[in-house]
Amino acid sequence: MHRPEEPSLDIRLGTCDLTLLGTAHVSRASADKVRKLLQGRTYDAVAVELCSSRYRALMDPDALARMDLLSVIRQGRVYMVVASLALAAYQQRLADQFGIEPGAEQRTAVVMAQEQKLPVLLVDREIGITLKRIAGNLDWWKRLELFSSLLATLLSRKQVPEEAIERLKEADMLETTFSEFAAGSRELAESLIAERDRYIAARLRREIGKKHYERVIMVLGAGHLRGVADQLQGVPEQDPETEITELERLPPPNRRLRLIPWILIVLILGGSAYGFYQGPELGAQILLDWVLINGSLSALGTAIAAGHPLTLITAFLAAPLTSLNPTIGAGLVTGAVELSLRKPSIGDFERLRRDTATVTGWWHNRVSRVLLVFLFSTLGSAIGTYIAGFRIFDRLFT
Repeated sequence: MHRPEEPSLDIRLGTCDLTLLGTAHVSRASADKVRKLLQGRTYDAVAVELCSSRYRALMDPDALARMDLLSVIRQGRVYMVVASLALAAYQQRLADQFGIEPGAEQRTAVVMAQEQKLPVLLVDREIGITLKRIAGNLDWWKRLELFSSLLATLLSRKQVPEEAIERLKEADMLETTFSEFAAGSRELAESLIAERDRYIAARLRREIGKKHYERVIMVLGAGHLRGVADQLQGVPEQDPETEITELERLPPPNRRLRLIPWILIVLILGGSAYGFYQGPELGAQILLDWVLINGSLSALGTAIAAGHPLTLITAFLAAPLTSLNPTIGAGLVTGAVELSLRKPSIGDFERLRRDTATVTGWWHNRVSRVLLVFLFSTLGSAIGTYIAGFRIFDRLFT
């Protein structure tokens, strides 16, 4: 079926003539259109629907292979690295199945801008901030359901359905992945789509106003074209800098959720002391429950991740202690131990993107397996903390 030519809008933004080119993120025709416009017209700058993280991932796909894995663990960036790998895996499945390179039109825009020595304006919001704002607007059970389904979808062996390809022609990778949930969640749709329209418009206003560009082309997904245009053509409610700061602000943590681990710690420590006061047997049983439940579930998570036998023992011993300090997770210890016991080779890093495109590859590659050990041992310890807490409460008050 013939696909209509990529839509575009010309907007006068102050003294700048701004062209908004709506593209499909999985269309060769879109990349050709970008190439044609940049070859046929003169621009002062090229803006793209990318943040710095997605820009690096698109232009330097092997950047993850050069990461310092120990720093990733220490700095708590494991979740973001896993999410990046999972998204890359989804893109690889698209490329393998349909011969399509997602984001080719953005890459074309950047490469041609560099060839013409034009500034490249990265005007999208950081993916990490977007995901954190999404998570902050959802209840914890919706958050768990959302990200569990996301990872299950990204790591599935099933072929990507044709409907997903069609959605990618009008949206982007994030929107397509979250589409099932965005349809029924006002909060999710707001963070994922409407806020990004506002953010992109504010960044364009700021960058164009700062440098006084006279002619700029913006390459963005067709699904954002009308929303960004409406934001640019309307009268802004506040200056761009203020709006950018507002849209980058992370939602405050839920105080009730933050109190739960501390309440459990007070219950466990206080319960143990009270148990010993009541009798040595009760106190000893409470401590035994805590160690066995927490340690065993963390070790089980490590086993599921195919961790080294010594890492399993470490998980069992460390989890009951780290769980008494919510600022330190069991994964921090198990991940570091697994990394020291099974040091990834240069080949593991080089094959990382390809290996994580399959479910089994996550377990075969030593880099991704360290990440899995961190995730599953942390999850096991977290579950063990709650189960042990309720078990101790049951022993004390029933």
